Amino acid sequence: MKGIWLENSAATFRDDLAVPRAGGMENCLVRLSLAGICSTDLAMLDGLYPFTGVMGHEFTGVVEEGPGALRGCRVAGEINISCGECPPCHAGRSKHCQKRSVLGMRGHDGVFAEYVTLPARNLHLVPDAVPDEAAVFTEPLAAALDVLEQVEITPDTRLLLVGAGRLGQLIARALATSGCDLWVVIRDPAKAERLATTGARLISASDIEGGVFDVAVECTGNDAGLAMALAALRPRGNLVLKSTYPATSRVDMSRVVVDEIRITGSRCGPFDKALALMAERDLHLEALIDAFYPLERGLEALEKSRQPGVLKVLIKP
Repeated sequence: MKGIWLENSAATFRDDLAVPRAGGMENCLVRLSLAGICSTDLAMLDGLYPFTGVMGHEFTGVVEEGPGALRGCRVAGEINISCGECPPCHAGRSKHCQKRSVLGMRGHDGVFAEYVTLPARNLHLVPDAVPDEAAVFTEPLAAALDVLEQVEITPDTRLLLVGAGRLGQLIARALATSGCDLWVVIRDPAKAERLATTGARLISASDIEGGVFDVAVECTGNDAGLAMALAALRPRGNLVLKSTYPATSRVDMSRVVVDEIRITGSRCGPFDKALALMAERDLHLEALIDAFYPLERGLEALEKSRQPGVLKVLIKP
């Protein structure tokens, strides 16, 4: 099997990998159709987490082996493989399973390959109305929708989104469905064009009015963005963190206490709602795709993803 292998924070293309076998808990073998490169994959190359194995976690594919109801179906898959037995699993918080492995990041080979195995419970059927080029966004779109699961957002909510990169673009699309008063901080004019369909108000960092937003969603992953989001909030506002930070960050905790700011960490989200949303409306996800690469050129795809202004690069196994 061919795949992009990560070891000691370095990626290599390999054509000698064993095809994984479905069995036991991981009872589904998925032939991969498309895989997406995200900022976390690039951070893995920079040493974010120690991991050896096949990279990647955003995908859509077809079930070749598994339960009859899934066999031959197009699917997208959740990235946390849980044990089903620990207290978080029993409490319905399987993404926080104490023994979890994570696709392409922690103890489980990922999807920059020709095949992957997963438990049937991790797989979601892709509606016929959703093409592969949209279905491959299911995982990050679900993560974007998690904001709406965690924080009450209504048409009266004044909301600032800091960061319009790979995830920020999807968060803007997800938040726009709430009808909220959405403001997005923009530095790159090219990214502004890709937000045209969201109806968001696009502003520069220097135009942010401090202390007036009900909710601020931070997805830059750096201290400057974090400080910007915090300063924008009114007292008792809600700061939502959508980034994994490469180092310890500095936060004005006195401001958090005095203004009673609520801080919400946000990670993986509802796959079923992401797929339903893509089936119901055109989110213009094709505007986020910059390039397709065959698996054999996966290393070039990773380099392409690092180029300024590039949002989504897809790998076609």
